[in-house]
Amino acid sequence: MPFFVYILASKRNGTLYVGVTNDLARRMTEHKAKLVPGFTQKYGVTLLVYFETFESVLEARSREHSLKRWRRAWKLKLIEGLNPDWRDLTDELNTLATWLGPGSAEQHSVLHRVRDTRGVQNATEANKSAATPAALRIP
Repeated sequence: MPFFVYILASKRNGTLYVGVTNDLARRMTEHKAKLVPGFTQKYGVTLLVYFETFESVLEARSREHSLKRWRRAWKLKLIEGLNPDWRDLTDELNTLATWLGPGSAEQHSVLHRVRDTRGVQNATEANKSAATPAALRIP
């Protein structure tokens, strides 16, 4: 079962939220419908601007914890490396989920390929870079 670490934004360069889930399509539906009271509902943070997939919940939670400690500038650079136009990636997720069915191994594989074709590091490389956020510093 895949696990996801994701970043939401209220708008380009707006309020950011970092979360983790095992069902990103479902979680995005909850965020967009404002079903769960809390930070994202209060601040209108509903645009999926970045996500990574992981094989284990421990890896995902570790990455989430790491990203939450990052400086804002590092997070912005990470988002813009994948999604320079700050497009909402939710529709692409929903299209894949509908096409493949919930939680299938094929869906997990396709999500990895979609992410990788956008130039995002694979999960292992992302975890390595999480320990060295200085690599994202703007000179």
